[in-house]
Amino acid sequence: MNLLEIDRLSLSIGGVPILRDVSLSIAPGECLGLVGESGSGKSMTALSIMKLLPGGSEMSGAIRLDGELISAFGEREMCNLRGARVGMVFQEPMTALNPLKTIGEQVAEVIRIHGQSRDPREAAKEALARAGLPPEQFPLDRYPHDLSGGQRQRVVIAMAVALRPRLLIADEPTTALDVTTQAVILDLLKTLAKEDGAGLLMITHDLAVVADMADRIAIMKHGEVVEQGETAPLFRAMSHPYTRALFAASTHRPERHGRAPGAEVLGVRQVVRDYRLPRKRIFEARRLFRAVDGVDLTIRAGENVGLVGESGCGKSTLSRAILGLEGIQSGEIALVGRPFGPDAPSASRRDVQVVFQDPYGSFDPRWKVADLVAEPFHLVDPKPPRAERRRRVEALLERVGLKASDADKFPHEFSGGQRQRIAIARALITEPKLVVLDEAVSALDVSVRARILDLLAELSETLDVSYLFISHDLHVVRAITDRVMVMQKGRIVEAGETEAVFSAPRHAYTRQLLAATPDLEAALARREAAAG
Repeated sequence: MNLLEIDRLSLSIGGVPILRDVSLSIAPGECLGLVGESGSGKSMTALSIMKLLPGGSEMSGAIRLDGELISAFGEREMCNLRGARVGMVFQEPMTALNPLKTIGEQVAEVIRIHGQSRDPREAAKEALARAGLPPEQFPLDRYPHDLSGGQRQRVVIAMAVALRPRLLIADEPTTALDVTTQAVILDLLKTLAKEDGAGLLMITHDLAVVADMADRIAIMKHGEVVEQGETAPLFRAMSHPYTRALFAASTHRPERHGRAPGAEVLGVRQVVRDYRLPRKRIFEARRLFRAVDGVDLTIRAGENVGLVGESGCGKSTLSRAILGLEGIQSGEIALVGRPFGPDAPSASRRDVQVVFQDPYGSFDPRWKVADLVAEPFHLVDPKPPRAERRRRVEALLERVGLKASDADKFPHEFSGGQRQRIAIARALITEPKLVVLDEAVSALDVSVRARILDLLAELSETLDVSYLFISHDLHVVRAITDRVMVMQKGRIVEAGETEAVFSAPRHAYTRQLLAATPDLEAALARREAAAG
């Protein structure tokens, strides 16, 4: 008998159809990968299982767990089920965790709420240890902000598996993590599900991840399951056009025409950035943490350079220094031949702009797109007249694939990919020489990501703008950059032309990063070899 049975599940919210006749099953110990673009209905399927739906929802069909019709449960019964029989790992651990409670309190709360006879604190220690956070190294009195992103995700996993549920749902659990941390978290989820004999529903837009993790895959589009089956046969056949489109987008590389780089745009020479650590004792001398340690970096006109490494390696600190948001202790940063730092004049600041990972978080939701895109004009002297600003904003919106009329809309009226196009337009409005892209496509699904990469490649060539592409996604870096630099513990440990570094890495750390990166073809080959 299957552990989970979903039979013709349909869902509407406020009369708008969201899911249509979704039918899925998961056997004990099996991992089902649920794949599709943003808005395809993946997360709403998971929330329907948990009955965590917004107001105005109407659901039909049947959901059974161990043969029991849980779709007929009331809220009291669902409260007893959530956490005990079904555990869920959410995408963003910092949002899922309470910043005011220690990690021990949050895991113990799961045990306490469900009235377990065990001591909640001891049970919390056991759950955290299973998730790779042994109490002797990670005391229960630590808070979420004391931990790295991967460690916070382990806390969320500990909460989800504390009562050894029959079904574990993981909704994009590694989207914001670097490749080595992602590999560890995925292996942890697979191991815990296997140890408990639980079913695992793995929701993701990353085909390489599910190819390695899932026994079977279901492809969703517009609220419907369009194809499902065993992993390797499904990817080899790809009978539905949408599956083929996702596969093509996941391996997409934008067309680029090699050009000789021009004059130096950015020069970073022997840059050092230290942070003061808090004193452990009142009279203890201040300690320093060296986040960036003697880094050299050069970017020329029209050149795209990638910067990769694990979380905490110093990438973001270096990027803030390059953007003039932080000072440096020693070394030199030059932009277009002039020294650049926090005190740089506006005339220099217009030459470097940034596109952040989360465009919605970097926009003022009360501003219209016209104002958001025109905001960097405060760096331009003299400022263009209002009519000229409007003309340039509309022209740039059309250049990045939007409409001129979109200037009068608010950010919430756009999809994630459209908001990222707005962010790119804002970065280009002052005609900068350099754009820093900090994880600019990591939160996008594969087809949107492919279109954004095509746009960035086209703009780089037509506008002669240079990119510093900071990412933990090595496939993206390989697709868009001319050169790549690998950063570890504040130092550049390897640098060179992108294809040369990826094809024949010299440093052990680079080889470690590449080995941890999910590879769709390699995962399918391993499955086929294991099947004989």
